Amino acid sequence: MDAATRIEELRQQIRHFEERYYVHQDSAISDAEFDALLHELQNLERDHPDLVTVDSPTQRVGGRPAEGFASVRHAEAMLSLDNAYNEEELKEFDERLRRGLDNFEGPVPYVAELKIDGLSIALQYRDGRLARAATRGDGTTGEDVTANVRTIKDIPHTLLGGPKGTIEIRGEVYLPRQEFERTNDEREKAGAPRFANPRNAASGAIRQIDPAQVKKRGLRSFLYQMVSADGTPDTHHELLESLKAWGLPVEPHWKALAGIDEVAEYCREWGEKRSGATRVLAFDTDGVVIKLDTIALRGRLGTTSKFPRWAVAFKFPPEQAETTLRKIDINVGRTGAVTPFAVLEAVFIAGTTVSMATLHNANEVARKDIRDGDRVIVEKAGDIIPQVVRVVNPDRVDRGPRWQMPTHCPRCQSELVRGEDEAVWRCENTSCPAKLQRGLEHFAARHAMNIEGLGESLIARLIADGLIASYADVYRLTQKRLEQVERMGKKSAANLLGEIERSKTRDFWRLIYGLGIRHVGERGAQALAAAFGTMDALLAASQEQLQAVSDIGPVVAAAVHDYFAQPPNRTLIAELNAIGLKMDAPIVAAAAPGPLSGKTFVLTGTLGTMSREEATEAIQARGGKVTGSVSKKTNHVVAGAEAGSKLVKAESLGISVLDETAFRNLLGL
Repeated sequence: MDAATRIEELRQQIRHFEERYYVHQDSAISDAEFDALLHELQNLERDHPDLVTVDSPTQRVGGRPAEGFASVRHAEAMLSLDNAYNEEELKEFDERLRRGLDNFEGPVPYVAELKIDGLSIALQYRDGRLARAATRGDGTTGEDVTANVRTIKDIPHTLLGGPKGTIEIRGEVYLPRQEFERTNDEREKAGAPRFANPRNAASGAIRQIDPAQVKKRGLRSFLYQMVSADGTPDTHHELLESLKAWGLPVEPHWKALAGIDEVAEYCREWGEKRSGATRVLAFDTDGVVIKLDTIALRGRLGTTSKFPRWAVAFKFPPEQAETTLRKIDINVGRTGAVTPFAVLEAVFIAGTTVSMATLHNANEVARKDIRDGDRVIVEKAGDIIPQVVRVVNPDRVDRGPRWQMPTHCPRCQSELVRGEDEAVWRCENTSCPAKLQRGLEHFAARHAMNIEGLGESLIARLIADGLIASYADVYRLTQKRLEQVERMGKKSAANLLGEIERSKTRDFWRLIYGLGIRHVGERGAQALAAAFGTMDALLAASQEQLQAVSDIGPVVAAAVHDYFAQPPNRTLIAELNAIGLKMDAPIVAAAAPGPLSGKTFVLTGTLGTMSREEATEAIQARGGKVTGSVSKKTNHVVAGAEAGSKLVKAESLGISVLDETAFRNLLGL
């Protein structure tokens, strides 16, 4: 047999055994036998390099490290899912779906799948061969991570059948729980911080520059969707069966169901199976995804700007566990807020080992009467943030003394203060290193200045080494200085400096948000940037002028005015300006008058025929304005199903209330 024939034969055998193992959980041969086949193929390809192809099983080891990731624009937006938190909300989803299908009669056909707590991925196959893999990114544009995805063993380089031409398969990349614990143990031994959860670890792994490092993490995947292809099956359950037949990994616990009552039963069943001693899965799941099975009907329902109307994610209630609270400690945040947290005896909850939990504030500690040494119940809010729910036995006689809030900052020893009617104590020392640490983390975050690579551990090292003492110092870092920082090589230093330089061109509102002004979120920062246009105008604004801005109330206006009144903050702004950061917003041409010009709307409740985002866009397109709260300046409140306190307030003020029919008539729809 010639080399080319034997190489192809080996590839087919290895792909077959990989599919049996990773897709069907069937070890058809021993590990030693599989390794022997792979070793023979590696030797043949080494001797005949002209016969090596990118889809060969040997190429999973990863090629040379890349310089970075190119951007990929998705053929169709990768949307999120709306959530349901109880059976009542599941039934509301079912009712909305029925209305959207002209009052569908009989049980709606659904498919329920376990929700994988991983990283969304889009795989493009051309004539059955893996051509490209991209992350979700912002839903419109992702990162090209093809070289890294090729190292994931259960993602086939070549499909076993399937449509010809170009197809896109979507799903999740995740880190099995066993691999997560192994990775964290290795990081701890190396002195690196532990990952908070498997999803973060998977996200970090897939963005490794070196594919060989990605392979070591042990990532796996489950796939469940096909887009941009002719010949898609008529139903979702047929699609899942087809994906598996093509050699793609499909999570096996999905189920076709008739009606929302069967869906609710499936959710109850898995809510019990996933927790405690009955946990049966090797991966983390925080809920169930429910999808309309008939694909043609999905087109009639459509999507909002964020969610498909034909699917919903049912989120499981938080898992709880009992453990010992060793001591109560305090943390200093970016605004100087000093908050207590619990140091716990490590306990496994919702897929991760938890050793710390939030206690919110001193008032909450007092209200729950939490003390050092207590046995406590801990849960993860949204399966993410651990928090202490209650003390197990508050009446025991051997409890320690009540906890008292410290009077001085643990980092700079400044006296702590608490404002009138506030629950939070604060350190007001502008030079406090703890405030600088947290503030810089916020400043460099993705939704602010988006300085990739400037994370928590590096910021801590830069502060400890005396290289940065303010936000402006970030822009004074040099290659030479960075190369002297522990675990920072030439290439890493150059990459970070490039990210810092690029951040100078970020939108003006991102700078406002990144400054960390108390009470100012992304929406508030955007409103301030649009209203004042330049940093000079914002600095000169009075509290009354600030409060006149839509979406800026008296509390936010006072916080912004106080921030810019402080000399150190004005000095920082001047330094950032001199460095070259963007200090103004683009000039937007005034919109032409529309039929709703001068009218202010508030939306409340759920509309049956459009999302809140679509309603907002429709109002703005006709010259109107949408705000988040009802006031005497509001002209109309649009009230959908489950309208709440905004409707009550509108009625008490005598403001016009429009139901969905009246609203659509006003829009001319």
